[in-house]
Amino acid sequence: MDIKKSEEVLAEVHRNCQLALQSISDILPETEDGELKEELLRQHEEYERLCGKAALLAREKNIELKNPGPIKKAMMWSSIKMSTMTDDSRAHIADMMVRGTVMGITSLKTTLGEMSEGEADEDIKALAEELVKSEEQFEKKWKALIA
Repeated sequence: MDIKKSEEVLAEVHRNCQLALQSISDILPETEDGELKEELLRQHEEYERLCGKAALLAREKNIELKNPGPIKKAMMWSSIKMSTMTDDSRAHIADMMVRGTVMGITSLKTTLGEMSEGEADEDIKALAEELVKSEEQFEKKWKALIA
């Protein structure tokens, strides 16, 4: 097992969850649609749960996780605010969430795909795969809300 690869996978899981939590927190105040708010809150809870699992694994395996920097967060915030200022419709917000979710799925699958069999810690790999499955479900839900 390659410790470095395991650290990279866990760092990607953590980063993905942190960025999703930040995005949802930025979008929530711009959302007036009740069903949309409910879905955002449900997904926020799921990302918090997965982020907590990542933090526990990091502590168990003595891995240091870093949060996205303030510049990245500020860029996301301003991008979301500008985008919702011109269009805060259900379809537009759902489309924004689809794009973010697809980026998360892509980065996780890329990170997982760069590992050979048996190269990563099984607990870390399982958590990454759990996050991918959750995000794939989120993507389906958002696509349904666009229609």
